[in-house]
Amino acid sequence: MKSILIVDDEPTIRRLVRAALDGRGYRLLEAADGPSALETARRERPDLVLLDLALPQLSGTEVCRRLKEAPATADIPVLLLTGMAQHTKRGAAQTAGAQGCIEKPFSPRALTAQIAELLEEAPAPAAS
Repeated sequence: MKSILIVDDEPTIRRLVRAALDGRGYRLLEAADGPSALETARRERPDLVLLDLALPQLSGTEVCRRLKEAPATADIPVLLLTGMAQHTKRGAAQTAGAQGCIEKPFSPRALTAQIAELLEEAPAPAAS
């Protein structure tokens, strides 16, 4: 079973992501800030990190950079979740090593499709 670390300081967003991924066979982990995200990623070695850019204590850009610099977590794909539409912030985060970006509010279908692509899975059928 593949695992996904959901990193967002807003419990509502974590619940929405969890709802979008529920029933798709993933083990879901959560973190609410940058330091917790780094600790959880090092300890659990998830298959994918969904990472908000605007986090308390340590920005998502910095979390991404640190994940990509550490040999133990460098190969974990990172998908950014951001409410920030400014291309410069998204560009800086991608420069830090993220593999993609989804803007909030997000479509559950777009989110699951991008996750499947990053995890190299066949797209899951749409829920009816």
